[in-house]
Amino acid sequence: MSDHSFLNDCSAATGLPIRMVVLTIIGMIGMYAILSAVLSTPLTPGSMYATVNSSSFSINDTNTDSPELLVRVIDQEDAAVGGANVIIWGPARKQVIGGITDVSGEFSFRLTNVTLPTGKSEGFIAVEVMQEGYLDYSDDFFVKVRKE
Repeated sequence: MSDHSFLNDCSAATGLPIRMVVLTIIGMIGMYAILSAVLSTPLTPGSMYATVNSSSFSINDTNTDSPELLVRVIDQEDAAVGGANVIIWGPARKQVIGGITDVSGEFSFRLTNVTLPTGKSEGFIAVEVMQEGYLDYSDDFFVKVRKE
């Protein structure tokens, strides 16, 4: 039998404290990387909607211009969405107007020489609204246009 005692042998514990410190630091760096990736994930975009001051208008052979229409863009909490890009298409999709909402979320426009789709007595003005941080909004039946 050997005179060697396990209680007096320190060779196993010689590098243990430094290894524990190194592994703890590596673990903390890994945890930081995971947390920063999770916290930097973008939030779910909000919803926005567009309203207009008139739901329909009529045109005839002498007057083919639309009245001045006021689009108001709001979010799900009824707050104005300023700086939103608004694109408006005429009923025959031959005209397009674009603009940006003001700080109160409003954009006004007037279409000139409105034409309806071939062979139709009515059509619809379409709208699309885009703003960073929000889901895009579009409505193909935004304003009804009738021919008298």
